[in-house]
Amino acid sequence: MSEENPSIQAPEENNIAETGSITAKTSRGTVHCITIVGQIEGHSAAASGAKTTKYEHVLPLLAKLEESAEVDGVLFLLNTVGGDVEAGLAIAELIAGMTKPTVSIVLGGSHSIGVPLAVAARRSFAVPSAAMTVHPVRMSGMVIAAPQTYNYFQRLQDRIVDFVSRHSRISREDFTALMLKKDDMAADVGSVVYGEEAVSLGIIDQVGGLSDGLACLYRQIEEARGKRRPS
Repeated sequence: MSEENPSIQAPEENNIAETGSITAKTSRGTVHCITIVGQIEGHSAAASGAKTTKYEHVLPLLAKLEESAEVDGVLFLLNTVGGDVEAGLAIAELIAGMTKPTVSIVLGGSHSIGVPLAVAARRSFAVPSAAMTVHPVRMSGMVIAAPQTYNYFQRLQDRIVDFVSRHSRISREDFTALMLKKDDMAADVGSVVYGEEAVSLGIIDQVGGLSDGLACLYRQIEEARGKRRPS
């Protein structure tokens, strides 16, 4: 079977309309591709017109892929606009805990919770035009002005900073500085960094597109097979 024209096979028990995923089987291995786009929808339902990734669909799919004997690696295509921070962190933690080869590619944007999602894979890529927005944790809707509320925000933000610093090359101090930068966004604090800058800052591993991400994933698959071979 030609690698340039792989056979695309839909997972038997997976609803592609809900999870935005598909499986490609080639001579180099079977890759499952998951798109994480729009808002990450958690416990609060997004507006009906918003394009969302529902975390309650993605989490069991990731668990299934980790245990699947047919799937060799997972490719994540990212274009997020923020959303439920807790839901996004849950997805990112599950990706980071996978033993299968994983690669992420930031395509359009990686807003807020999209940054932890991007760095969760073993190797991360960003196209040159990709925009990564880093800002403090915020809450939509009513907020109770109590010390416990502000403490919750700070602890949640600390979890995000810790996750990103543990799964990329940027330090906690530098990532926090990006979050609190005052001269980059007109009506907010934070930073917007693009493909090459995200690499130079140590957030993303390298600039690249689909072919680069797939090549890296297939190399990981070949290395994993080599480790499984009896000596």
